[in-house]
Amino acid sequence: MCNRERSPLRTGITTGTCAAGAAKAYALYLRYGSCPDYVSIKNLEGHVFTLHVFKEGDSFGVIKDSGDDVSDITNGVKVLVHLEVLQGNHEIIFEAGNGVGTVTLPGLKVGINEPAINPVPRKMIELAIREVIPEKSFRVIISIPNGEELAKKTFNPRLGIIGGLSILGTTGIVKPMNESALLESLSLELNMIRSLGFTEVYITFAGTGEKFLRQRLRIKSRNVIQSGNYIGHVLDEAARLEFTHAVIFGHPGKLLKVASGNFNTHNRIADGRLEALCTQLAIIGVSRSMIERVYHSNTTNEAMSIVDSEGYNEVWNVLAEIVSRKCRERTCNSMKVDSYFADNDGNILGYYVDE
Repeated sequence: MCNRERSPLRTGITTGTCAAGAAKAYALYLRYGSCPDYVSIKNLEGHVFTLHVFKEGDSFGVIKDSGDDVSDITNGVKVLVHLEVLQGNHEIIFEAGNGVGTVTLPGLKVGINEPAINPVPRKMIELAIREVIPEKSFRVIISIPNGEELAKKTFNPRLGIIGGLSILGTTGIVKPMNESALLESLSLELNMIRSLGFTEVYITFAGTGEKFLRQRLRIKSRNVIQSGNYIGHVLDEAARLEFTHAVIFGHPGKLLKVASGNFNTHNRIADGRLEALCTQLAIIGVSRSMIERVYHSNTTNEAMSIVDSEGYNEVWNVLAEIVSRKCRERTCNSMKVDSYFADNDGNILGYYVDE
């Protein structure tokens, strides 16, 4: 068997980098009447990007290349920019074209009713234009064909960004398998919830969990967040933002990991589900044979079925209290934490309310 070095993953470019390249192409067109096939731009740290540009209708565009980040749904989209010369004194204003979203809630990086074009991309676009035409004022209109449909698969609807995708980026570079964008989205959503005046946040792991949480706890407000695997990050950020109360609702497949002290619940990072369950079953006095059956279960659902058939469902209340304690300790006791275990149909198995 031979050892082979793994090739490094290829980085890509953000939508912000694409927009800056397209804006420079349009500026060159306005200045000289034509534009080369490639333009060079810089990010705020001085890294140079050489981008292929094209003309489409009354806009110039760049195709987004996400490198080897297979999770990026915007890979391959066209980012189009149209420039309008304005009367004014070196002003650059931004407008959301087709497929680019508009902010409707507070707490994000740009204000309400502003196009969802983040501050770093705005600065990169401005620098790219000013490199070619330093003296004029412009309206920068950014469009992404099919952006409105793609945005439905992102955090944008939860963040109150309507009408399309965001123009994002802090370095201009997409790094494959980098969790930072997802964590930033969670932080932004929490900040938005806090900006709306909420001091209580409801945390669940995914869409089905949120549906059941809203049904069982009769929650209609906007202060619900889906943490995915990153409940630890959500708790940390909630504490930083000075929330005073968190309510966690989830299936034992996730919450048992939290009960065992794991705050990243990805299956490659953490487990401990059956160990946490068996420990509490042993403490409440179930038989060794039952503990062995639970421990050797192939799935969490199989273990849950054994607990139910043997009549020991009170263990879920015990585990809910442990989840609350672990989460409260995670936040240095800065907030109260309620916990709810629910089955596959959203039925509450056990809960703990932090008094």
